[in-house]
Amino acid sequence: MKSGNKNVILTGSSRGIGHAIREEILQEGYNVVSPTRDELDLLNKDSIQRFIQGYGNKPLYALINNAAINPPSKTERLEDQTLEDTLMVNLQAPIMLVRGFLPNLRRYDLSHIINISSIWGLHSKAERLSYSATKFGLNGMTKALAVEFGGDGILVNSVCPGYVNTEMTKRNVPEEFKRMLFETGRIPLGRFAEPKEIARLVKFLISEDNTYITGQALVIDGGYTST
Repeated sequence: MKSGNKNVILTGSSRGIGHAIREEILQEGYNVVSPTRDELDLLNKDSIQRFIQGYGNKPLYALINNAAINPPSKTERLEDQTLEDTLMVNLQAPIMLVRGFLPNLRRYDLSHIINISSIWGLHSKAERLSYSATKFGLNGMTKALAVEFGGDGILVNSVCPGYVNTEMTKRNVPEEFKRMLFETGRIPLGRFAEPKEIARLVKFLISEDNTYITGQALVIDGGYTST
């Protein structure tokens, strides 16, 4: 069913999962607002406030918090600035955007907040302190918002991808580790996800077919967390 030009704000759409989400939901007829870094700097609180104010009082059908950074680091080498930046982009900025756009989301009888989290927000691994802390926090934020705003008709869900064929994954996952995942069956489907597979789940969650799923952290990982 076509969306009827409903407004959707999507962060981090220039590549990877965000780009795939944008392409998928554009095909459904949504009016997608996907700000550039110049339009919305998630490291800058003033920029976030300006973006919210600039949107005005227009109705907002869905807010998709996708933008994130993932700088791996051993804990003893984790620099203050890296920690602060990761907390800001991955967690504080999404909270600020949700808070700022609540009046707009309430203008629909049913609207959506989607937080793109990670399996590392449900489990963790070495050298992912800052990233895991923010993604666990994002999943907690999802549950808190779902409870608080269910009565307003705002459905809030997290999507938790596993390994996905993106530039970030290529930077952070060495080829030998990737081969090990496949050879040992750690990923039962035997491959990484494609960004469009994550995007299709997001497309369903904001569709008119979803009227009752809220407060969930939906894992899409090819079976990795089942092994």
